[in-house]
Amino acid sequence: MTVNPNPQVLLYPRIRKSPFFYASRRHGVAMYSVYNHTYHPRHYGDPVAEYWALLEGATLWDVGVERQIEISGPDAFDFTNLLVTRDLSKCAVGQCKYVFLTDQHGGILNDPVLLRLEENRFWLSLADSDILLWARGVAAYAGMDVRIVEADAAPVQVQGPASFAVMRDLLGDAVADIPYYYLHDFHVEGIDVTVSRTGYTGEIGYEIYVHEASRNAERLWDLVWEAGRPHGLRVIGPCHMRRIEGGMLAHGADITVDTNPFEIGMGYDWMVDLEQEADFLGKQALTRIKAEGPRRRLVGLEIGGADLGTYNDGSMIDAFPVLHEGERVGQVTSACRSPRLEKNIGLAMVPAALSAVGTELQVDVGERPGVAEPSGQTPVEAVVVPKPFIDPTKEQPKADVTAAAPGRG
Repeated sequence: MTVNPNPQVLLYPRIRKSPFFYASRRHGVAMYSVYNHTYHPRHYGDPVAEYWALLEGATLWDVGVERQIEISGPDAFDFTNLLVTRDLSKCAVGQCKYVFLTDQHGGILNDPVLLRLEENRFWLSLADSDILLWARGVAAYAGMDVRIVEADAAPVQVQGPASFAVMRDLLGDAVADIPYYYLHDFHVEGIDVTVSRTGYTGEIGYEIYVHEASRNAERLWDLVWEAGRPHGLRVIGPCHMRRIEGGMLAHGADITVDTNPFEIGMGYDWMVDLEQEADFLGKQALTRIKAEGPRRRLVGLEIGGADLGTYNDGSMIDAFPVLHEGERVGQVTSACRSPRLEKNIGLAMVPAALSAVGTELQVDVGERPGVAEPSGQTPVEAVVVPKPFIDPTKEQPKADVTAAAPGRG
């Protein structure tokens, strides 16, 4: 039987569309996936060219799939603090936090960016898993006075070294005053937006959350596009090569409800504050897991063999089995060919006993190139290496945005 390596994704009314759907598709979307029950542009024809555009210029992404769960009301702070593993008493109004939401067993339900808009008003900018009904169920069980809705707000990302120049031309010089992981409200051409200095790239970047997105999203997109023209702005999809290089996690791949925060490493342990006075869902389970030590670890791998592709090109349909002494011991959760490192790299979940840097393993990468299907071929060699692969202390996204910014366009 013949396998079609590039089957189409049906566009029809049953699957949700981002508020930017019709704006972003004008730029020539080549591939969609479905994320949070919503069509998501994955790339526009050449993921490697998009990678270099991100590293060298400014890029615009439709990330309206990041649904905004708004929590407000008299008990909003206490309730939100119940959902996340970090201590929100350390999160000021106007600040953002990368957070884990865990269940009672310590499994990661979602890893959103939290925005504290007001004293008792929060947005959870979701990764790909259902949280709205979960949060409403927890609130009903807890008996707290909160309102939990999906806000009519949606983000686009402007990322890359020239992103500040684009944002300055769009919104003015005050953009320079937004610190890393903080937010500020702006008005542009009569549209209210919230801007945060955050992103999914490990590069300098911003997310623009347009208010009343169902009405304003396409117009906001056009305003960003026009502001970016003098700076060579390019529309791209999520750059998975860059996020894998930076050790950034993809929920549903690298982490799931069957993954706990202590298995991840990369400094994410501090995102679980077991010393805080407040309780949170999963606190007891995570206290036990920390005391016992995790049984698995998410490691970085350098992987031999042929080019693994770009991850979002259909080259990794399934997780790759990880082998040790002929036995399957884990799986590669995300992998690609890094253009800068000129190596195949990936994130893999393996037993803690095999997680030390320098441990030699094997990976069954399936048929190359094209679709990854069980091949029965000899697995390729792999070795555990430090992660993240590039910029481990995340200095790049924290860099001074004005240092190398050109004059106004």
